[in-house]
Amino acid sequence: MDLHFGDSKPTDEERAAIDALLGPPESSWEGAARDEMRAADLRWARGGREARERRDLLLPGLHAVNDRIGWVSEGALDYLCRRLTVPPAEAYGVATFYAMFSVRPRPATVLHVCTDLACAAAGAAELCAGVEARLGPGSGVGVQRSPCLGLCERAPAALAVRAGDPVRTAVSAPATVARAAEAASAPDSAPEEPPAAFAVPQSGDPSLVLLSRVGVVDPASLDDYRAHGGYAALRQAFALGPAGVIREVTDAGLVGRGGAAFPTGRKWQATASQPDRPHYLVCNADESEPGTFKDRVVMEGDPYALVEAMTIAAYAVGAHKGYLYLRGEYPRALRRMEHAIGQARARGLLGEDVLGQGYAFDIEIRRGAGAYICGEETALFNSIEGYRGEPRSKPPFPVEKGLFGRPTAENNVETLVNVLPILTRGAEAYAAIGTPGSTGPKLYCVSGSVDRPGIYELPFGATLGELLALAGVRERLRAVLLGGAAGGFVRPDELDIPLTFEGTRAAGTTLGSGVVMAFDDTVPLPRLLLRIAEFFRDESCGQCVPCRVGTVRQEEALHRIAERRGAAAADDLALLREVGRAMRDASICGLGQTAWNAVESAIDRLGAYE
Repeated sequence: MDLHFGDSKPTDEERAAIDALLGPPESSWEGAARDEMRAADLRWARGGREARERRDLLLPGLHAVNDRIGWVSEGALDYLCRRLTVPPAEAYGVATFYAMFSVRPRPATVLHVCTDLACAAAGAAELCAGVEARLGPGSGVGVQRSPCLGLCERAPAALAVRAGDPVRTAVSAPATVARAAEAASAPDSAPEEPPAAFAVPQSGDPSLVLLSRVGVVDPASLDDYRAHGGYAALRQAFALGPAGVIREVTDAGLVGRGGAAFPTGRKWQATASQPDRPHYLVCNADESEPGTFKDRVVMEGDPYALVEAMTIAAYAVGAHKGYLYLRGEYPRALRRMEHAIGQARARGLLGEDVLGQGYAFDIEIRRGAGAYICGEETALFNSIEGYRGEPRSKPPFPVEKGLFGRPTAENNVETLVNVLPILTRGAEAYAAIGTPGSTGPKLYCVSGSVDRPGIYELPFGATLGELLALAGVRERLRAVLLGGAAGGFVRPDELDIPLTFEGTRAAGTTLGSGVVMAFDDTVPLPRLLLRIAEFFRDESCGQCVPCRVGTVRQEEALHRIAERRGAAAADDLALLREVGRAMRDASICGLGQTAWNAVESAIDRLGAYE
């Protein structure tokens, strides 16, 4: 392996940030001063394979530097590569893959201003222009236009990140120019975020299942969680045994809530039956779909529920190590989950002997860094392993060869927390909720032109109109986007669509991850479609030609169509359809396969360019 290390040296602060994560170097091969290690280093090389096996610490190492300094210099990257025996060219490819990292100097404080769909409809363009004018070059603040920050119920939103030890963050949402500038200038004194229950208009409703504890239980208190039924499901899991847990989940009809709707019991059974060891459990909390924020609310408002659910899932599939891959844009969710995992570990609910049952399991948090593609399970595995977050070809499937090449069960937050009521209520009672084809409760992220945006919990089978009535949809409704940027638009006269996987499929649209964004006639639809195209162009990992080229061509055509309507745009509309079909048929993963969906539905169902 030709590592091609350069001559750049890390600063003392950069070295300290990396050493705090990896420990001090043991030889000059790892970057220690040669005069200290010369005698030993002349006799043998230390590190080698052992260091390369720590490749998965590359992403945490980049976070360590970025958090402390604000950007990743050549010297810091070179030192991190020495410590992990990673070729610098590969590490540079990883560092430049993520939007939250920078390999060029920038101010220690960065204000990320969301420009995605909900925020765009709420005036993000004006907010960005005002903030950029107010925080000029001499302010010491960098302003970065950002994709969705997962704060859609409080649009428009901004996130300030100030590098240091420790890194400091402040959220401004709903943001004004003054409040966003204040958060960036003084993150320590910025107003505290509202509680997670603010995003749950139904908070306190006794009929809630998944959100019953949000706003009721202190998210920092393990005792309060247990007093409200916490860890009853895990005790039931130990009574049933792994096979019994999988049987209950299968009989309940639980399917994945991330959009693919794959039967969870089948996934767990396939993982558990693999002879290869070890097995892994991965919780995908990298919800980056524009308009999605349900996992954030669950982690902020009921973090112990996710810890318990991950423990049950791991027990069922025979895993002793779990990874929680959490969005880098969720600082409060990170703090809540770190605290919950630490408390569970201290109280014997994680570790070598969970609940005294002789079962060992622990959870490690890995932070994402701003890459939508990492919501795809195999791209997420690559990210954890220290590679670019690019999807893998299937087969082999993750249940056979997933994280670190081992059998892996991957589920998102909402899917996992559904396991708790399945075990406490029983599979039959759970399956009685919803419809025969779509069982249980579902969380919906409602935002846009509604009076009460937030997370809503309804049983499968409720109609789109019933959901929007709860949220207080405004008059002059123009369109509703289901499933986020990867979903599709429906018309105001289609609100009787049943919110089930089979119902939305029959209506020619998709339920996706549960995004419901309402837009009235004040929102310019062509500009919205252009933002969706820009999003997919930016978020394409570039691995496959249909997506890499197709997302660019789609955006170019939409720019041209916006300038000339009617017959003059006919050729570009035909080109759009051709490009869209190519992306759908030939892209490696769901990003390219769905990048044309929303645009197609807006043209065909809404007559966006007529």
